[in-house]
Amino acid sequence: METRRGFFGWARNMLAVGGVVRSSAEAAGRTSERGPDYYDKLGVTKIINAAGTYTILTASTMPPVVQAAVAQAAKHPVRLLELQDAAGRYLAKRLQCEAAMVTAGAASALTLGTAACMTLGRAGAPDLLPDRLNGVKNEVLIQKAHRYGYDHAIRNCGAHFIEVETLDDYERAFTEKTVMAHFFNAAEHGEINREDWIRVAHEHNVPCFNDAAADVPPISNLWKYTQMGFDLVTFSGGKGIRGPQNAGLLLGRKDLIAAAAQNNSPFDETVGRGMKVAKEQIVGMVAAVDWFVDQSEETMQKEFQARAERISATVRNIPTLTCRTVVPPLANQVPHLLIKYDQSKVKISPQEVLMKLRQGTPSIELNPATGSKQGSAGIPTDEQTVVVGVWMLEPGEDLIVAKRLREVLAAAI
Repeated sequence: METRRGFFGWARNMLAVGGVVRSSAEAAGRTSERGPDYYDKLGVTKIINAAGTYTILTASTMPPVVQAAVAQAAKHPVRLLELQDAAGRYLAKRLQCEAAMVTAGAASALTLGTAACMTLGRAGAPDLLPDRLNGVKNEVLIQKAHRYGYDHAIRNCGAHFIEVETLDDYERAFTEKTVMAHFFNAAEHGEINREDWIRVAHEHNVPCFNDAAADVPPISNLWKYTQMGFDLVTFSGGKGIRGPQNAGLLLGRKDLIAAAAQNNSPFDETVGRGMKVAKEQIVGMVAAVDWFVDQSEETMQKEFQARAERISATVRNIPTLTCRTVVPPLANQVPHLLIKYDQSKVKISPQEVLMKLRQGTPSIELNPATGSKQGSAGIPTDEQTVVVGVWMLEPGEDLIVAKRLREVLAAAI
């Protein structure tokens, strides 16, 4: 029997007389205890996630098989370096790349991958980052339109960004200090495409790093970008892959992954010493990849679309209301439900709808693009739109979201 809290195995004991089936716990006079619910014990509000895989909302929930793997891993100590090495070799085979490692999230992978580029082939160099560079190359090329909120993960190494805009800018930007060319996969702007970014960097023998943290599904993206020629690629573990939130993947060239490992915990005097990944998270990440790559893309997308349609059917007869689903082109490439209505007829703003669902029981979080001029991860929106993210909903939660949306909107007529 599999539950969201973990895995419990129930053996059956058939009595010789009467064919009565009893649980092994009853037969042996034992009971199975799940332990206290610490969210309740701590007074933390549980939410229904109709937003998406946002870190601030604790991202995704792990499937039962992944929860079981984490729980099993917690029972036994192992040698950490042996586990990391074995997990990396296994993941590299599954994800069709030279090498892989489990990191403490995608931001950790950005730091470790940058450190790998800066220290590759330099004995003792990990001890120099970030402030005693002593001739270590530290210039990272990036398109101006690709600057983003995760720059700090790269700058943690002592790296310095050099911005470019055109292909000509890029070709002329390489110097003896250039150590890496960084690409933000989900960037909505920028003149230089992936293929040209890789080609020019490799002409100068400089490695390319692609931050594709939120860019699954589709499942094939897990090997698409390394096979395209990127030397390093990172994915978040706790988003679409549905592994532990504090885990991620760094994929790519064998020499760079080895250098990243030398900059990582458990080694002292490294920029990654605080980026420890526990044995449970390493195993959980491997289990999540196993689970994810075995899923059917078509089945997943059909289920997400069905959830959006069930919500749409429940609210559709609210006066002036219209619904449509959109699939962002890159990050979070799954159906999102967009709801619009005439606010002179339904007298409540999308932001007010968001707050009422958040403050209700159960507490429901809508996508942060709701009522915002700024889209989120490629989702088109405006101040007049309610955005419902359906892919992190648990079974049956789509109907709860639909009911609450209808109640809130109907009350404003």
